[in-house]
Amino acid sequence: MFRDHLSAVLGSLLLAGAASSQAGDIAIQPAMGDPLPDLTAEQLDRFQKGRLEFEHILSNTEGLGPIFNDTGCGQCHSQPTAGGSSEIVVTRFGKIGPPFDPLASLGGSLLQKEAIDPLALELVPPEADVTTPRTTPSAFGAGLVETIPDATLIALQDDPPGGGVSGIAHMVQLLEDPLGPPHVGRFGWKAQVATMMSFSGDASLNEMGLTNFLVGTENAPNGNQALLQQFDLVADPEDQADAEGFTRIERQTDFQRFLAPPPQTPKSGMTGEVLFGQIGCTNCHVPSHTTGTALEPALSNKVIHPYSDFLLHDMGTLGDGIVQGQGTEREMRTSSLWGVSVRAPTGLLHNGSASGGFAEDNLRTAISAHDGEGAASRDGFLFGLTTAQQDHVLAFLLSLGRLEFDSEKDDDVDNLDWFFINFNGWFQGPGADNITPDSEAALADVEQDGDFDLVDFGLLQRAMTPNP
Repeated sequence: MFRDHLSAVLGSLLLAGAASSQAGDIAIQPAMGDPLPDLTAEQLDRFQKGRLEFEHILSNTEGLGPIFNDTGCGQCHSQPTAGGSSEIVVTRFGKIGPPFDPLASLGGSLLQKEAIDPLALELVPPEADVTTPRTTPSAFGAGLVETIPDATLIALQDDPPGGGVSGIAHMVQLLEDPLGPPHVGRFGWKAQVATMMSFSGDASLNEMGLTNFLVGTENAPNGNQALLQQFDLVADPEDQADAEGFTRIERQTDFQRFLAPPPQTPKSGMTGEVLFGQIGCTNCHVPSHTTGTALEPALSNKVIHPYSDFLLHDMGTLGDGIVQGQGTEREMRTSSLWGVSVRAPTGLLHNGSASGGFAEDNLRTAISAHDGEGAASRDGFLFGLTTAQQDHVLAFLLSLGRLEFDSEKDDDVDNLDWFFINFNGWFQGPGADNITPDSEAALADVEQDGDFDLVDFGLLQRAMTPNP
């Protein structure tokens, strides 16, 4: 119905075949949850099988528990699709120092809130005097982030952009190479994990209770070994290879490593991004990195835009009070901003406290909460910009995760998007030159040449065509 309506409006101006042909050499950005472009058939098969494992619900007989936080990776990493973030939180606890005590002998510092039997349920021990919720981060683009050379991030530590905001590269041991050299951590709220393989092994144990070839010792409920022996009914390691020789954590790793990065629309030129840099936000939220060389060409030598330096920074009152490795009570990793448009409507920051309003409101709350090394940029936003300029910055942030042609903001392009694009009258043909990166119509100007023409229309058709 909507296609017929648009065709009637455009009439003889549009020749769909010609439009699609002209658009043939221009790439449409993948949606969140899509695989990286240019994967081989074998890698795409691993991605798809990895997704099935990522969404698998683990049973007691497969090794769930005895204590856990959820039953599958995709239960928490779910918005807007598998691999994403969510509003689900976990709880960290400990005892204030100095030195900080994670209360490891009492099951800390991570609380597992569920158990296969009520008798094994963990509680925050009374000895804990600091607790904090942590929200679920996204894994989109994780393989590309993993491939950023350590030297690139160490250089940002040694020679910080903008001067005066010096982050710390969190050096961590790989679970898959415990005797090898440490690497720069880049995942987790304290940058405590360096690779997706380490992440999969660690999270499978600590979030699902699944022992594996990287971490083979179960968590005892609040450290109670007798309860562990009573309820740990599956031999360790519980994660065994499948018929093709892949373990669950290897499947999870394949899926996460091969996830495409979040889109950004428009890709460049917004006034808000210029202002974002002028007030110093890019000193920590570094816009671009170039990946190093990996075994997979799809991950190698790619320019990516995660808007993070992946370093630890002293965030003052925005710290979470928990120590993990080099990450002290006040230090947090610079959160990646790509994909923030999906998180903004539901909640932002490590504890989800920037929530309860519209996306723009939550972004303002998150910016206002910045402290410590983020205070100067916070004040630059709040007191150095006019309201109109602040709105430009927020509009830029909401472009991070926005898919081309996605007028509904639901991470796909369907008939309703087609209808709204037509209803708004964005198609004017070549030469109009009245669409700027700050225009709402920039959503449809994929070429970024100032108009929505036949080439963009061909791309709209392609975006609406399901992959074979």
